[in-house]
Amino acid sequence: MAPRVGKRAAFGLAGAAWLGGESAMWRYFISTVGIPVVVAALIIVGSALLFGLVVLLVRALMRQRRLLLATVVFPAAWVTVELVMSHAAPFGAWWSLAYTQAGVLPVLQLVSVTGIWGVTFLVLLVPAAAAALVVPQARGQVRWRRRRPAVVAMAALVVVLGYGVARLHSSHAPSSEHVALLASDRAIDPTPVDSTASRDLLNAYLGGVQALSGQDLRVIVLPEKVFVADDASLPALTGPLARLARKQHSDIVVGLILNRGNESFNAAIDLPAAGGAPVTYFKRHLVTGVESDLTAGHSRAYVPAYAPARQDQWAIAVCFDLDFPSLVRDYRDHGATTLFVPAWDFSDDAWLHSRMAVTRGVENGMTVVRAARQGALTVSDPYGRVIAEGRTSGAAMVSMTAALPARAASTLYTRFGDWFAWSCVILLFAGLGVAYSDRNATKKPGATMTQPTRTTQPTGH
Repeated sequence: MAPRVGKRAAFGLAGAAWLGGESAMWRYFISTVGIPVVVAALIIVGSALLFGLVVLLVRALMRQRRLLLATVVFPAAWVTVELVMSHAAPFGAWWSLAYTQAGVLPVLQLVSVTGIWGVTFLVLLVPAAAAALVVPQARGQVRWRRRRPAVVAMAALVVVLGYGVARLHSSHAPSSEHVALLASDRAIDPTPVDSTASRDLLNAYLGGVQALSGQDLRVIVLPEKVFVADDASLPALTGPLARLARKQHSDIVVGLILNRGNESFNAAIDLPAAGGAPVTYFKRHLVTGVESDLTAGHSRAYVPAYAPARQDQWAIAVCFDLDFPSLVRDYRDHGATTLFVPAWDFSDDAWLHSRMAVTRGVENGMTVVRAARQGALTVSDPYGRVIAEGRTSGAAMVSMTAALPARAASTLYTRFGDWFAWSCVILLFAGLGVAYSDRNATKKPGATMTQPTRTTQPTGH
């Protein structure tokens, strides 16, 4: 409707449309995640205003008969918005339309080249091309020019889907390594190690791990923030787990709140199957508001049997870390091919948050092993196939085992990063420049602007 109505109407309709779609997120922001009302309103209303401005730009280009440019500027502008949000906002790349396609594997393969930005572009390119087809035709306009946006969009779809299908037929044979994921929803809040409730919960996890004996498991992953400990009480947790790890010849990764001095960390500790000192990882990206009392970490960590000197490494991260593409890409740059992730979902977002982790794996050709309480246990291969999945759904204990896939080659996204997103920024500024220069040209004395008109065919007698 944008080129058919006035500026105010176009802006209002676009903003209202976006508000209608985003309104479903209100309850999630307020009740599930606990975002302050003012912040939630800024996100929802602010994004609607931005969407209205983007539509105004596209409207200007369409009315200037620059249909192809308008068609590509529309998705490029929104990719730019997402890129800015990923750097300026505290939630990384969480806020992206790309995750809507996480279950469409041929489309998802595009992130191995462009990151999530290419998928967002594709999602918005199709409706932009459809809009260009129905722009009111100007008198004397050549019809085939109106069809160019549709041809471009169809060609892009064919290329993307062809690449995706071809990539999905790549080798993905399982390796000889097996892993297990274990999670319980019986205690929601992290429990102090020296409490009776914690001892009962620890015994439940020890029993769950023992039930997996004899399966030749390389790593067993427990969820995020299961326990609370300090340096004095930590041996009460790590001692029993370390003994069991040595007995079953399996590394055990457990998530906890670790109080050390005057600081508290969201930590993941790996108890090595071969014995020796535990490996501790501190979560590097903390959830604003929810984890404001914690200190962020700054270092990578690896499962010790795969030392940093080796090419093929297994890395450790925690939940929200995987909402930041740069962190996972950094791991891949340093040789990591598999990521073990203790996590904690919010029930309602189990699918969404687990698929963000899956997307990070496709971006960088990595296997992701993610164990979340109040959510999903998932093992995904470098192509986004979910090899194994389970839901905790308030259960006392859920366990799952899977064979790790063979590792994939590094991706173009790992090598070149956000090149596509920055290309979209350039394209947006080009569109702004053209729209502004054409607008100024129409203001010069004697200049006229072609307005959209309907053409009628002459009737014969």
